[in-house]
Amino acid sequence: MPQTNAWEREYRDPQLVSGSDEPQNDMKRFLKFLKKEEKINLATMTVIDLGCGTGRNANYLADQGAHVAAIEISRTALKIAEKRAKEMRVSVDYKLQSIGERYPYSDNTFDLALDITSSNSLDEKERNVYLSETNRVLKSGGYFFVRALCKDGDANTKYLLKNSPGKETDTYVIKEMGLTERVFSKEDFIAHYSKHFHIVSLTKKTGYARFNGKIYKRNYWLAYVKKV
Repeated sequence: MPQTNAWEREYRDPQLVSGSDEPQNDMKRFLKFLKKEEKINLATMTVIDLGCGTGRNANYLADQGAHVAAIEISRTALKIAEKRAKEMRVSVDYKLQSIGERYPYSDNTFDLALDITSSNSLDEKERNVYLSETNRVLKSGGYFFVRALCKDGDANTKYLLKNSPGKETDTYVIKEMGLTERVFSKEDFIAHYSKHFHIVSLTKKTGYARFNGKIYKRNYWLAYVKKV
């Protein structure tokens, strides 16, 4: 079941999400990879941003010339994204829905899909839909950039899994938000995504997350995957 209420509360009174309107650095590095290694011109691409939040990445991509569609579960976040798009004078096709539901797009529509720490709040049934739908709407040879929560070597994750476990495997509940999140070991991530995509690269990155005024060290998976 979509965690709509939790995300709506979060965007109205942020504890976890960034209020920045700057594009995410990991995504920008991925775009450099596409340009340098794959010789892809961003201005010719069609992109879908899954769980776009306040549009920091979708609006940036549109400003670079890409044709962008974006899905977001929070109405509050979507209003902010649309307002920023108007201010930037860019066009993004924003849709209000969960990324764990069938996407309102035809098969083989997009060259690129983005999931930047969004699908971690899906349950297993929704995750299966998200993976199959992303595969469906991507063109053959299309890329998928995923930034996911990493279980391996993460002390904060270990604490949460032990002290606030969720109902499903490798989930925990952030009680202050009423939000359930899913984390992945390397083997688990490969098992999920390789059913639908070829994993070009998978690297672990240590970063920092701010929650409730405190900063926590977190590990993330950065995955470049491809529909083949």
